[in-house]
Amino acid sequence: MQATEIEQEIRSFLTEKFLFGRSEALNDDTPLLGNVIDSQGVIELVVFVQERFTIAVDDEEVTTDIFASVKSTVAFIEEKLRSK
Repeated sequence: MQATEIEQEIRSFLTEKFLFGRSEALNDDTPLLGNVIDSQGVIELVVFVQERFTIAVDDEEVTTDIFASVKSTVAFIEEKLRSK
């Protein structure tokens, strides 16, 4: 799966679930925490990532650095997929 496909999946999920279709409110480096999602939203994002990309996200990997933005989330998913 290409980075652009991963990014589109993440953007679609966040836009539909948390931004009520307002995709313009989300760019690559928009901080997710506090702006787009709250702590419950992080859990929902992690569950989505695990189910959609069939990867395991360990508890210690759920950090504000990894899930800081769309860009950092995509990079994390790419790394997990490469190491499968």
